[in-house]
Amino acid sequence: MDQVKKKFYIGRPNIGKQSRFYSRLDALMERRWLTNDGEFVRELEQKLSDYLGVEHCVAMCNGTVALELAIRANTMTGKVLIPSMTFIATAHALKWQEITPVFVDIDPSSYNLCPESVTGLIDHEVSGILGVHLYGRPCAIDALTQIAEENDLKLVFDAAHAFGASFKGQKVGGNGNCEVFSFHATKVFNTFEGGAVTTNDHELAKKLRLMRNFGFEGEDCVSYIGTNGKMAEVNAAMGLTNLEQIDDFIEVNRQNYLAYKEGLHSVEGIDLIAYDERESNNFQYVIIRIDEARFGHSRDTLKAYLSSHGVMARRYFHPGCHKMEPYNSLYPDAALNLSETESFSRLVLALPTGTQISVEEVHEVCNLIKSIHLKHELS
Repeated sequence: MDQVKKKFYIGRPNIGKQSRFYSRLDALMERRWLTNDGEFVRELEQKLSDYLGVEHCVAMCNGTVALELAIRANTMTGKVLIPSMTFIATAHALKWQEITPVFVDIDPSSYNLCPESVTGLIDHEVSGILGVHLYGRPCAIDALTQIAEENDLKLVFDAAHAFGASFKGQKVGGNGNCEVFSFHATKVFNTFEGGAVTTNDHELAKKLRLMRNFGFEGEDCVSYIGTNGKMAEVNAAMGLTNLEQIDDFIEVNRQNYLAYKEGLHSVEGIDLIAYDERESNNFQYVIIRIDEARFGHSRDTLKAYLSSHGVMARRYFHPGCHKMEPYNSLYPDAALNLSETESFSRLVLALPTGTQISVEEVHEVCNLIKSIHLKHELS
């Protein structure tokens, strides 16, 4: 096959109608209210609350700060149970506050946090569970909720991948004590850079609002140790613009996912991780698992081959948080309890999708994958 001329990347930003954004930009410049809980931030919080079906949405400057404040607001201490199969920020948000992340294995069928493994690691030092909706597929919410309630643990969900995804027909955002979203430029919904904590707990939301603004409660009254986690007005303006087209972005993702599903279903050794199409999904991540024995090439060989043809696939996530620093040095035996994580991280590859790539171009990527497999079959 001829080399793909255009480069396809993971995570090219979705951008809504620029005219709508520029109109909002003109308005905020006219108001000269650039930050500190401005009109656009308040409007975005309300519209996100409505979209996600939650009582409270507290917008933040980014998803990592949102996660850190959620952890602190829920008074997590000691140890917190998390998957290693996640972005490093999940672990860092805990360690930054001198909380020990305890890495838990994944379920081999869902690739999300395994409830049985969670139960086996609970001790008197564990204060909470931090579940991750990996690749936008909700984790075992009911099972983790039951475990948290039975053991008096706090339960927070990292929903960075899951904006617009649903569990039992309800969009994620109102589960556990709270859920945390990232609105980074690479996400299906972005505010350039940003994030939010969503919850149905009024007191928790009030606490989070204090924490993101230095603890100010009134003009001259500081009642809590806070930080600067506020979202700026320009970010909220971008969010409002992109929210108007979120259904369009998701539909593009869905069409690309279906094209990959059709194009790869007959390729021996390539297993596309499916979405539950009975639920709402954002289809943001097209993830394949490569079985080297059946496919004829390793994941890394396929990645290099795609890269040489302009397709920038990613090992998402590799090698797992427990193999990165400082965790690899601090917890050198963590891998002993992470057999499924270790196995999956060696086989996983994320393929390009989003508004940067068309269905026809998805077919080109699929043909590249078929071509390297065919070379193996003919050898």
